[in-house]
Amino acid sequence: MSKAPRRPDSGEQAVLDEVRVRLVQPMEVKCFDQLLDEHHYLGSVKPVGERLHYVAVDAKDRWLALLLFSAPARHLKHRDRWINWSTEQRRRRLSLLTNNTRFLLLPDPPIPNLGTKVLSLTTARLAEDWQTRYGHPVLLVETFVDPAQFCGTVYTAAGWVELGQTEGWGRTRRDYYVKHDKPKRLFVRTLRRGATRSLQAEQLTPELAVVEETVPPRCTKKVRELRALVEQLRAVPDLRARVESYPLWSLLAIQLLAHLAGAPRGQKDLAVFARSLSQGQRRVLGVRRDREGRYPAPSQPTFCRMQRQVSVERIAEILRNIQTQLRGAPPTHELIVLDGKEPRHGNGDSILTAVSVPSQHFLGCARVDTDKTNEIPVARAIFGELDLVGRTVSLDALHTCRETAHDLVQDAGADYLLTVKDNRPELRAPIEKIVAAPEADFSP
Repeated sequence: MSKAPRRPDSGEQAVLDEVRVRLVQPMEVKCFDQLLDEHHYLGSVKPVGERLHYVAVDAKDRWLALLLFSAPARHLKHRDRWINWSTEQRRRRLSLLTNNTRFLLLPDPPIPNLGTKVLSLTTARLAEDWQTRYGHPVLLVETFVDPAQFCGTVYTAAGWVELGQTEGWGRTRRDYYVKHDKPKRLFVRTLRRGATRSLQAEQLTPELAVVEETVPPRCTKKVRELRALVEQLRAVPDLRARVESYPLWSLLAIQLLAHLAGAPRGQKDLAVFARSLSQGQRRVLGVRRDREGRYPAPSQPTFCRMQRQVSVERIAEILRNIQTQLRGAPPTHELIVLDGKEPRHGNGDSILTAVSVPSQHFLGCARVDTDKTNEIPVARAIFGELDLVGRTVSLDALHTCRETAHDLVQDAGADYLLTVKDNRPELRAPIEKIVAAPEADFSP
């Protein structure tokens, strides 16, 4: 027959009423670790990733309990099934979870219900403290209880939910786990209403989306998907006299996948993205084995050389074919917008691109050699490559001239939307007399 829990006496109840939880100061962390080594059955731990140290104190600032929160487990079958998020969502949003890595009630004095009270006080402030320290909240906290040591009563009484037992793996380094064959009971607690709905949502709210911005993009496509996607890139002529580890189509495929994954596409960024590809992905992308039998990742200089030699026109044609394969043909009723963009970092030519709006289908592009010309003649050359009959084409104020309008209407059979600014008073004045100004600002 189990022994009934002891009720706190008047003095102990006074401590419970006055107990408070605060963050451990940097100069106190050494003492925090020493107490864990002395009293916790697992000792101290070097926390991984973002972390917060808490201490529960009485009215005299005497330490009563220690709590450490750090990075959650990367893979937990019961937790991930309970949240119902995808593998990619888990990878990108894991920072919205934390793990109660250590919880220690100091032995002197033992006070009934202290653990439950301290846990409740800590979880009540945990999300806000995380927001202050790291710029984002946490939505869910997890912990493991060794059934050979404890029953988990404190967590259950504090409103935590038990999800099941782990399979007996433990983290020894940031990305390295070892089988220890000692399953633990898994408990979780949400820190706000609708936490699991937020974690499994297609899009995070701006408050939460900041955690995804720090996660490097990666290719999530399977090998069979990659084969179908990049087959057309093989048709790009490779004019190099000698091809070693990286055929041209292989480098182009990596750049295309970086674009689809939303990764930055500077040469340095492409090298980082290439290193994130698995050996199987690199193999199907055409990377050749090195002397050690592995498929290496191309470096930044490799992408620099490739981008200087490739044919923009040929790539544009292939991108349109791949786009049709993935998204279908561009809608024929949408507005066509031509806009020029310059590189954000480093030197390089401007690229003038034609897209359909709002679907953002790519229609064509051309390089603008700003040392010799500007966008105006390049845009007229693009008109001749597109089927513009019956379409409406929009360009910015640089292109507002008689010759461009003539080419669109007389030669291409299109209508146009051209921007008129204050630097063309002779054109703006009659327009203002004929066309009423819009009630609100809008972007042409």
